[in-house]
Amino acid sequence: MKKEQLPGWILMITVGVISMVLSNQVTAGGKHPLEATALAVVIGILARNLGLVPKIFHSGIKTFEKFLIWGVILIGATLNFKDFRMQGPKMLSIILVTMLVSYFVIFALGRLFRLPWSLSTLLSVGTTICGGSAIAITAPLIKAKEEETSYAIGTITLWGLAAILIYPKIAQLLGATDIQFGVFAGTAIHATPQVVGAGFIFSDIAGKTATAVKLVRNCFMAPLAFLIAAWFTKASIDTAKKDKQRVNVARAFPWFLFGYFIMAGLNTAGYFTKTGIDNLTWLGRFLIIISMAGIGLNTVFSAFKKVGFRPLIVGLIGALVVAGVSITMIALVM
Repeated sequence: MKKEQLPGWILMITVGVISMVLSNQVTAGGKHPLEATALAVVIGILARNLGLVPKIFHSGIKTFEKFLIWGVILIGATLNFKDFRMQGPKMLSIILVTMLVSYFVIFALGRLFRLPWSLSTLLSVGTTICGGSAIAITAPLIKAKEEETSYAIGTITLWGLAAILIYPKIAQLLGATDIQFGVFAGTAIHATPQVVGAGFIFSDIAGKTATAVKLVRNCFMAPLAFLIAAWFTKASIDTAKKDKQRVNVARAFPWFLFGYFIMAGLNTAGYFTKTGIDNLTWLGRFLIIISMAGIGLNTVFSAFKKVGFRPLIVGLIGALVVAGVSITMIALVM
């Protein structure tokens, strides 16, 4: 951690603690429980957009994904591979079909709305694979303009944020099970932080399932980035493997998933006691809540004005398409 990031870290931790305290107080009072994960996002959004976050905090809050990464790794201690032995192939089929169908539908929508092919591509990868990270990796590979990258990230961020707060409540009203919503969140919501947040808002089991599904989905970013670069630049395989592009593609791979699955492997092998799992789960959840505070604190609604009408509409329709394909596959397969 750099010195200038410390104020931002302290602010995120403070918002996380406040969210947990408020959640526990409301639940203890016998009222409808408020999920600390959602509270952290909302409090962060309100603070940032009411002008309560001075510039001194900005450097630190931009690094919120560091908390998420360690939170996800610790949550891996709750996963037992034996629980997914029967569902694994089904979940993989849902992931693959949802990504494949949604990618081409969203790209076609972009072209239908007369968006540049590069912007259409960025919206497609951002919606179907891994949000802003996928966009940031793909943009230089297809020589996208800086404003196109900004528009795509802004669009994905806006609708992903809406998904965190809306999807869990709709699923609860519809009576979805923990596993069903976990698979849905893992396949239908854009970025990893958004998936994890929505999953844990629904339930612990849904959060763990969503995290596992999303990490598997993230693995497809590297090969997809390579294929996109080769296709749109009309380069040979050798050209697409130049050093610069190889480094970019490597950055697309979520290396921390090894930590997650190592923890899951240790749990499956029986190396953790129940008390140990409970402690790791609590710490992992707390780190995730801190990262959700970071998402809220980084959300500036005035920035979305620059995105424009058409990318936002394509992004919204695209998000609904992904959700529809995911729901259909879950209904058919599970």
